[in-house]
This record gives sequence, structure tokens and C-alpha cells, in this order.
Amino acid sequence: MRPFAMLLAATLLTTPVFTQPVFAQAAAPAATPEATSPEDAKLRQLFHDSDEAMLKRNPLSALFRGDLRYADRLGDFFSDEAVAEAKAADESDLKNLAAIDRTKLNPVDQIAYDVFRWQTDLDLRSYAPDILKETIVRPIDHFNGVHIFYPDIASGTGAAPFNTLADYENNLKRHRDYVHMLDEAIARFREGMKTGVVQPKLVVNNVIDQLDQQIAQGVEGSTYYGPVNKFPASISAADQARLTKEYADIIRTGIIPAETRLRDFLKTDYLPVARDSVGLSQMPGGAKLYQYLIESNTTLPLTAETVHKLGLSEVARITREMEAQKQAVGFKGSLADFFTFLRTDPRFQPSSKEQLHQNFLAIRERVMKRIPEQFSLVPKSPLEIRATPAYREKTSAGGDYMQGTPDGSRPGVFYYDTYDLPSRYMWEDETLFLHEAIPGHHFQISIAQEDPSLPAFMRFGGNTAYVEGWALYSESLWKPLGMETDPYQRMGGLSDEMLRAMRLVVDTGIHAMGWTRDQSIAYMLANSPMAKTDATAEVERYIAMPGQALAYKIGQLTIQKEKDKAMQALGAKFDPRAFHAQVLDTGALPMGVLEKKIDDWIAEQQKAG
Repeated sequence: MRPFAMLLAATLLTTPVFTQPVFAQAAAPAATPEATSPEDAKLRQLFHDSDEAMLKRNPLSALFRGDLRYADRLGDFFSDEAVAEAKAADESDLKNLAAIDRTKLNPVDQIAYDVFRWQTDLDLRSYAPDILKETIVRPIDHFNGVHIFYPDIASGTGAAPFNTLADYENNLKRHRDYVHMLDEAIARFREGMKTGVVQPKLVVNNVIDQLDQQIAQGVEGSTYYGPVNKFPASISAADQARLTKEYADIIRTGIIPAETRLRDFLKTDYLPVARDSVGLSQMPGGAKLYQYLIESNTTLPLTAETVHKLGLSEVARITREMEAQKQAVGFKGSLADFFTFLRTDPRFQPSSKEQLHQNFLAIRERVMKRIPEQFSLVPKSPLEIRATPAYREKTSAGGDYMQGTPDGSRPGVFYYDTYDLPSRYMWEDETLFLHEAIPGHHFQISIAQEDPSLPAFMRFGGNTAYVEGWALYSESLWKPLGMETDPYQRMGGLSDEMLRAMRLVVDTGIHAMGWTRDQSIAYMLANSPMAKTDATAEVERYIAMPGQALAYKIGQLTIQKEKDKAMQALGAKFDPRAFHAQVLDTGALPMGVLEKKIDDWIAEQQKAG
């Protein structure tokens, strides 16, 4: 996995990936399950060794698992040495994998073999010179970047624990790494200035705004000051006084100056040479990079043209369903008029942040009553519901999910955004919860990481097409889970599905067909009841994260296709609980691997029947 681009487990999964409450203690590395044959044993040892090496290279991945062995460091994201080390690890892993006879593995390990080969090969391709030169010199944007996920980690309510004196000391050491990392990012940006591979001005301005907000917090108002506002009783008064001073000092003399240096560099040196264009194809070498990103995000060998046409087809289908809901509520006027009504009528706008919170609590209670009808496999990890932190709410999506720890001591968190309440519509709340929380991201991620029989890369890793495809598929379960009985809530479900269909059109439009920001926003407003604020945030996200938005609909359509196939083949014997268990019980799979797994399961069910 590319160290300069990865968001680790810290990536927010949004509708695009993690601030959590403090957890109790460090979790030991996952035990390697007993193998059933010598080849299984060789494979599991390879998985274990590869994972241990990865955790040393990427200590934040360990931290998010609750493994504190490397908690005194952030890792190395941007150096040539880090890139070379990660590339060499991938090459070694593929060589060792090729020495294992797949035909002698048990069925689960055959799946694991295929996933590992696919993921490692994909990672290795990212180090090819023509791809690497496009990515490493753009180390930060307003969705991806250490300046975004590190404040959450260090806040005192994030992934890093603050239970012991060592926890507080480790955080100080990570702060020093963070300062160094921001300066390394500047150096990489300068390399891109020389080759013409630069971020769009739009992205740069958003990053500058994010840094401005963090710098303006000052010392005692800083997110980084949070841990010393609440010490555990086990830390002595003398140590509390010392740590409070040291935290204030490093924020004042280290973090704020480093963020200021990055902000000033971006504003003064980088912004004047940044691109006016927003699409990858308008950047040197960008077209080839975009093709790679399509394949890596969808896990399928698709072209931009194919994806664009699929998106247009899905937009047309969903539009017909929206017309039906408009008629169901007796609205007189065009679909565009209905969109305006949904955007502007006060009845759909929350009166307060607390109303939103209570609404999501009520939705969770209703959903959980129906879960046993659809799921036999459910996670142990609890779920918390929180508002998005203020410092990132402006550029966040309507909701996102942050994973908990495998032992459940740190719960998963569903965040709902409260920025610009008049543009926050309660008709979208039910479908948002299904996607981000239950049975979407919370079920899928928690079920995988709670299963110690899976190798670590399947418990904790994954691909966007599966992760986001499952979450979007979860939205389609609205009827059996008792959601969207109100036509307006159903419009919310259709609106969110329309968003994912429009992503196929707009992402490819921007990065392969020369669409502008304003053209893309106009398309989304014309085809959905989204507010302009939301459409703008979405388009700017696609600009910053090319290809990522394609994964949702591609993954969902693949899962739905497999479900339809199983329903047709098994008829009355089809059990949605068994199907969902098959999709979920081996972690996030590439689409081709998932298709084969479900096809094999269908054949087994037919044979047993």
C-alpha cells in the first residue's frame, strides 16, 4: 500500500474511511489460525509475516487495531526510502505466494490466496514510474492528507488511547513526526512544481482553508490540546503539570509553525502554479493514472467510457422511479419543481442539531428490530452516533463512519454532518443510516475485524468497491428493514442512489471528458434534489479523489447481480440471512473473487438441495 497516499485505517468512509472514544488497552496482534495442510500453513505464515512487516512500516495501521507496539511513531509516508521498502515487500510477497500450490489449499484459503494476490499486484502497480510520478508529488488534498486524519488521532477522543503516562508520551513523539511530515509534504509539492504535475487551484484553496481553521484554534483551543484537558486518575499531579506544559510547547513551537509553513507555502508558492483545470486527463500523464484508478477502485477492468454509459443508464432508470414517488405524494409540477420543493420546504429541514441526533437514535431502534429477519451474522461491536467535529464539517459529506476496535472496547461511530442546517434534509436520514451505520459500514467492517480466523489483510483491509458497494447495497434493503415507508423518505433513498449513479457520469466526465466544476454541479442539481452546498462538496470531492466515487455503484450492482442470480437459482430455498453471511464472512473481496465465491455457494446449495 502506497505510504504517501494511504489514509490507513484512519480514512473516513463517507457517503469516503475515524475518531473514536478511548479504548481500554492494547490488543495483541491477531493470532494465525491453525492450517489444515502444509500449503495452508505456508500461506498463513506468509500472511502473518507480510502483515507484521506492514505494521512496522505503517504504525498507524497498528494503532487503529489497538496494537500499541509502534505507538510512538507516525511512520514514513513520503520518502524515497519508504517507497522502495514498500515496493520490495510487495515483490517479495508475490514471489513467496507463487511458491504455494493453490490447488492444495482449503476453500477459504483459496479465497484468501486470490485476494492477497490481487491486492499485492495492485499495490505493486502503484510503484510503476509512470504512476508514481503522478501521485507522490501530490501528497495532500482536502480529503486525503495527514493534516486531516492526524488531528482526529491526537485529539484525545480518537484512535490513540490516553490511559497511561506512556500513551501521553507516545503522542508527543508522534507530534514531532507530524511536524517533520508536513515539511516533507512541502518538498514533494516542490518536485511536482518542476514537472508540472500539480493539484488544481480548487483543491489547494480548500487545503489552505482547512489549515487556516486549525491554526486559528491557537494553543489551548487546539484539537491537539484535547488530551491534557482530561487526565486519567493514574497520572500524578506532577506529571499532569509537566505534560500540560509540554503539550502547549509543542503545539506553540512545533505544530502551529509547521502548519503555518505549509499554509504559507501553498498560498504563496504553490497556488500560482496550480492547475486551473480540475480533471486528471488535463494533467501530464493523468489519463493513464485515471485508468489505473478506475481499475483499483472498482476492482474491474473497466474503461471510462463504459462507466460513463452505465451511469447515464442508471440515472435514467432512477429518474423514472422518482417520477413515481412524485405522483405518489400528489405533487403537481415537473420533477425539477419537485426537487426544488424538497430542497426548500421548511418541513424537511431539521430545527436543531439535537433533533438530528434524536432522529438517528430512533432510526437505529427501528432498524435493529428487523435485522434478525435479514442477518444471522451480526457484529458484537457497539455503535455510537455523533455530530461531525466542527473543524471538518464544512468539507465532509452528510455522514461518515469510523471503525471501532476488534475487541469492541472502542465502538464504531456514525457521524452526521450539521454544517449548513437549512441545506440538511431529514428525508435522507433513513437511507444515510442504512449506508453508514447499520447494516452498512458498521456491520461489514466490524464483522470482518472481529473474526480472528481471517488473515489480517482480510480482517482490516479491503477495497472500495466492496466496502462502499456493500454500504450502497445496504440502502437497497430499506423495504425488508421497514424503512422508507413514507414517500419522502423513499425519495431520500432514491436521491442517494441517484447520487451514486451520477458519480459514474460526473467522475468520468471530469477526469476523462473535460467537464468543468460548474458543469458537474449543474448536472447533479438537474438530476436530483441535492442542495447546491452538497452538490458542490461532492464535485470537489471527485476532483480531489479521482475514481473513488465510481466504486459505490459498481460494487452495489455486482452484489445485487449475485443476489438476483442466487434467488433465481434457489427459488423458495433462498435465505437472505445465508446470502448476507456469505457476502460478509470473508472480509472485503475484489468483485471477481466475490462473484466466484457466491457462484460456488449457489452450486453447493443446489447440490445439497
